[in-house]
Formats: sequence, structure tokens, C-alpha cells
Amino acid sequence: MGMRANWRIPGLAVLVAALAAGAAGAQNYGPTKGGSTTPAAGTEQRLGKVPVKKIEKLACALGTRDNHARIAVELVNGKVNRFAYYSIWKPRTCSMEVERGDVYSRWEDTGSVTVVTLSEDTGAFLIGHEAGKRFHFIFRDIDRVRYCGMEGKVSGSLTIARGEPRCVLDGVMEKGE
Repeated sequence: MGMRANWRIPGLAVLVAALAAGAAGAQNYGPTKGGSTTPAAGTEQRLGKVPVKKIEKLACALGTRDNHARIAVELVNGKVNRFAYYSIWKPRTCSMEVERGDVYSRWEDTGSVTVVTLSEDTGAFLIGHEAGKRFHFIFRDIDRVRYCGMEGKVSGSLTIARGEPRCVLDGVMEKGE
């Protein structure tokens, strides 16, 4: 046997061991609808992978075409991750979009309440989570000049509920605030 034959035996042993390890790991995977493989339940933690995030979007509106408020909320694993508020008092409009991790806000979660403090002292939001079914946004002195292009502050509350197309508003759309 020459030098090449000596390498074949250890090389074959390494190949067999790798295939066996791969086959053992394959039992944690199952075919999906498209034929690809995905980890079986619980495999993510054993393999050190990050669990899949559940993303959900809610939206509601209240008012007429010329005078209304609406909000869209993105939830990640049941927590508010981002929201966008829009209102119109024809011809004026107001638009705010806030997202966790952006440079324009600081988010603090305490139990079922999230406090979102806007940069440059332009106001804050308190978000109450009611068992994941309703989300109550309290607007605390949000600067209208920055977000709406008009003098004053936005204060009041807006509530959005899962499956409800209409928001509940209190004070947010009042003029003269």
C-alpha cells in the first residue's frame, strides 16, 4: 500500500463519523410544506438559537375623512414595538412614528406599562397593556410644533383593541390644548 492508501482509511473514518453526526442531528428536523427542513419544537434552545419572534399588527381609526385620528401598532411577542399615529383636521395633519431602539425615544417597561420618552423634551407616551387585548396610549404633552407643524401640545388618550376597527379617543383631537 502506498501513501495514498494510508490516507484513505482515516479519511473514510472521518467521513463516516461526520455523516453519522449529521444523521443524528437530522432527527430534530422535519420537512415543511415547501420540502425544506426546519428545526423541530424546542430545538432552538438546545442549539442556542434565538426563538422566533411573533409579529402582529393592529390598526384602528375614528372620525370622518376630514377630521379623524388613527393608529397602527406593531407588536413583537405581545409587546408594543412600534406605533404610528396620524390625525387630520382638514387642512392640517399630524403624524408621529415611534419605534423601540430608535434615536428619538427611550422605552422603559415596568409590568404592564411602557413609558416612551421622546427626545429633546418633546413629550412622552404611557402605554398600558391590558392582558394583550387592549393597548391604552396616553399622550403626555407631545409637542405639536415638531410633529404637527402647529402650536400647542397633544394630550389625552387613545385605546386600540384587538379586532376592533374603531379607536376610543379622549382629548387627543381637541383643539386649543
